[in-house]
Amino acid sequence: MEKTLAKLEETWKDIKFDFYQHKNTDIYMIRLTDENFDLLEENTNAASSMQSSRYIATFETEVERWTKSLSNITEILTLSSEVQRNWAYLENLFLHSDEVKKELPEQAKQFIFIDEEVKRILKDGHQKEFTIVFCDQDWVLKSFENVMAQLIVCEKALYKFMDEKKKCFPRFYFTSSSDLLDILSNGSNPVKIMRFMSKIF
Repeated sequence: MEKTLAKLEETWKDIKFDFYQHKNTDIYMIRLTDENFDLLEENTNAASSMQSSRYIATFETEVERWTKSLSNITEILTLSSEVQRNWAYLENLFLHSDEVKKELPEQAKQFIFIDEEVKRILKDGHQKEFTIVFCDQDWVLKSFENVMAQLIVCEKALYKFMDEKKKCFPRFYFTSSSDLLDILSNGSNPVKIMRFMSKIF
């Protein structure tokens, strides 16, 4: 158990996020490499095994700390993946589409706050670099949960808005949701929507 705990300490003090740039901005998305993600699962299992050991008394505090830290990393990575995907998908619509801003003014205002919050969290992740340093902060998981809940509200409003557009113009039923969003967000730019014509007609 002592050796396992020492190995966990040695391993995670060096593990950094794998960053990739969001569009052409100064925002960097966070993730773990596949190799480090496998290591996370392996280490989480090792911490769980130690918890069920009858010799835990001597190392109880350390084992609990590692169990909590590794669990936090797993939860944050899972949630951050969803948040980043949804935010990147909705960003163009709620911030740059006049049609969506006009039809969903309340959600568009809400999305401005979401956008600022996501960028704040990701900037902190980029500054901290090390996975465990970032994930051990109490506020990170709560912030991701809060942002995710708000993204779901915006997404629901958006799908309701799309359903109304389909009822007005049933040919939109022949397009996928992502294509329809592209069409609606580029309504004032006919060149960008011409490629969808063959799906509609």
